[in-house]
This record gives sequence, structure tokens and C-alpha cells, in this order.
Amino acid sequence: MIDIHLDMDTVLVWILVGLVAGALASRVALGHGLGLLGDLVAGIVGAFLGGVLAEVLKIKFSINGHPIITEMIVAFVGAVILLFVLRMLGFGRKHD
Repeated sequence: MIDIHLDMDTVLVWILVGLVAGALASRVALGHGLGLLGDLVAGIVGAFLGGVLAEVLKIKFSINGHPIITEMIVAFVGAVILLFVLRMLGFGRKHD
């Protein structure tokens, strides 16, 4: 059984950092933004996904003295993974 411990501070940081990470990740994974709301949702969900995956896979990543940058990288990676999966399923295509 997987034992995951998440404190409220970590979750709050994931949400805040996810807002920025979603905007960056949507441009990397899809080549265009998803709009303000889409970027925000992708970033927040991606931040949680990145954090949970890092915890489950026992990935320890830290930039000494800069915990917010560490969390931003985790959120960005999670958001990129999420958006690549959604893209493979046919979501996020830009319709002209």
C-alpha cells in the first residue's frame, strides 16, 4: 500500500505555483495556451499530479535555499505530463 503524506502548506504551494506552471506547460506541450482558465486548471491539476507522482515514485528533488523553485519545477513537469496525455487523447487541439 502506498502511504502519501501531504500537508496543507505543500498543497497551497502546489496551487499557487500551478497557476504559473500551467501557462508555461500549455505552451510547451500544446504549442499554444489554453486561455486563462484552461492554463490555470492545467497548472493546478498538473501541480497535484507532479507532487503525487514524485511522492509515489520516491523522487526527491530540491534546489537548496529555493523551495518555491523546486515546487514550480515539480508542478511544471506534472502539468506537461497531464497536457501530453490529454493531447494524445485528442484534447487541447487548437481549432481555427
